[in-house]
Amino acid sequence: MGCVGGRVRAVRQVRGLCHRGLAPPQALVAERLAALHQLQGARFDVLVVAATTAAHRFAPPSWLAARTFDFRKGQALDEAGLRAQLTLAGYANVGQVGSPGEDAVRGGLIDLFPMGSPVPYRVDLFDDEIDSIRTFDPDSQRSLYPVPEVRLLPGREFPMDEPARAKFRHRWRELLEGDPTKSRIYKDMGNGVATAGIEYYLPLFFEQTATVFDYLGDNATVVLHGDLEPAFQRFWQDTRERYRLVQGDPERPALPPEAFTPARFDTQLEEGMVRFLGDRTRNRMADGKLEVSQIFKWFREDFEKGNKGFSKLEDVFAKYAEQLADVSADREKIKAKSVSITHLDYDWSLNDLGR
Repeated sequence: MGCVGGRVRAVRQVRGLCHRGLAPPQALVAERLAALHQLQGARFDVLVVAATTAAHRFAPPSWLAARTFDFRKGQALDEAGLRAQLTLAGYANVGQVGSPGEDAVRGGLIDLFPMGSPVPYRVDLFDDEIDSIRTFDPDSQRSLYPVPEVRLLPGREFPMDEPARAKFRHRWRELLEGDPTKSRIYKDMGNGVATAGIEYYLPLFFEQTATVFDYLGDNATVVLHGDLEPAFQRFWQDTRERYRLVQGDPERPALPPEAFTPARFDTQLEEGMVRFLGDRTRNRMADGKLEVSQIFKWFREDFEKGNKGFSKLEDVFAKYAEQLADVSADREKIKAKSVSITHLDYDWSLNDLGR
C-alpha cells in the first residue's frame, strides 16, 4: 500500500452468529477491543477492515475509554479495589489464568490476562505497593521477563453493572414484543449472568452504539478498495433473512434490524476527502501545475473505476477544484481539466507520527 515501515492493523471479519446462542470467540473480542483502543490513541498507521465489519456496531468510544486503566511498578494498589474493578470490567476470577479476560488472586500475587494482550502478567505486591510485574507462561505458569506497566481493557464489549442491567431489561421491554419472563436471557440478566450470545443485544445496553468510524480521528483518511455496494447488499439481505427466521422465538427474540444506509458512511468519506485535498503539504497548485499526493498514483485504478461517475483522475480533481486551489483562475483550470498534473514525493516520516 505504500506504507513501508508503517504500522498496519487488521480486524478480522465479524461473522454472522447472530441469534444462534453462540458467543464470539474470546480471542476475537480481545482483538476487537485492542484494535478500537489503539485506534482511539492513533497507535498504528493503517487499519484494514472488511466492509461488513465497518458496518458492525460497537460500544461507544467513551465507554471503552472510561473502562481502560493502567498500573505500573512502584504504584500503590488496593488489592480489594482492584478485584472489584476487575469484576466490574467483566474479568472472570479463576483458579489458574490461561485465557484473555481472566484473573486469579492468591495472597500478594495477582495473575491477569488483559484483553488484547498476547501474554498474561503476574503482579507481585509488597504490602499495598506493586513490587514487580512479570509476564508468565500460561501453560507452565512460570514467570518470564519483567515489564514496567500493564494496561487493562474491559473484559467484555458491554457493561454488566446494576445500572447497565436495569437499562438492558427496560429497553428489552420497550423494544421487544412478547412476555420477557419466557426468555432465559432476560431472566439471566436480572441475576447478573451474561448468557452466551448476549453480544448481539448490544443496543439494549447503550442509548447509542458506534461503528469503527466513530473511533477514527479527525485526520484519518478513508480509502475504499473494490466495489462495496454488493457486499453491503448481501449483508443487509442476510440480516433480514436471519431476522425473519427467528423473530417469533420467545426464548431468544431478535431485535428488528435497521437497514444499513450509507449516508453517514458516505458523509465521513466525503469529509475525509475534502480535508485531504485541502492539505497543502499533500496537494497544491505551484508554478501553474497541480501537484498531488503519490496516493493518487498508487491507487489510480481505484479512483478510475467509475465510482460516483469518475472515469479519470482529472474528473476527481475537477470536482474538488475548490479544495485543491486557493486562486480562482487555478480552480477554473482544474475544472476545465487543462492543468498539468505531477505527483509530490511521499513523506515517509509521517509513518513515525504518534509512535
